[in-house]
Formats: sequence, C-alpha cells, structure tokens
Amino acid sequence: MTADKDLSAYRPALDRIREVREQAIHHARLAQRFAAERRELMQSLIDQGVSRADIARELGVSRQAIQKMLAV
Repeated sequence: MTADKDLSAYRPALDRIREVREQAIHHARLAQRFAAERRELMQSLIDQGVSRADIARELGVSRQAIQKMLAV
C-alpha cells in the first residue's frame, strides 16, 4: 500500500481542473438542449411541408447532415 502524497503544492491546478470539468459538463448539457430544440424546429418545418433539401440549402449543409440532426 502506498502512502497518500501531499498535493497541497498542486492545489491551484487541481482546483482549476475541477472548474474546467464542471464548465465542460455544463456546456455539454447546453449542447444537448440546443440539439433537441434544433430537432423540434426542423421537424416543425418538415411537418409544415418544408423539404429537408430546402432546410439543408438554407442552412448551408447537406441533406445527410439534416438527417443526422433529426436522428435521436
């Protein structure tokens, strides 16, 4: 069994790692919410008769990209 090391000299770096990790988690959750909203908006357009090709053209992406964005 190894003894615990004194990490006090590294505390600022370890604290910053924790902060950055929390920020990354927060941003990942935001990205998931935005992706869900994007899907809902695109599906609404499709339900109203707008084609995937028209959405793709308007957004400057391929129809395949629209398919991926719509996938859950």
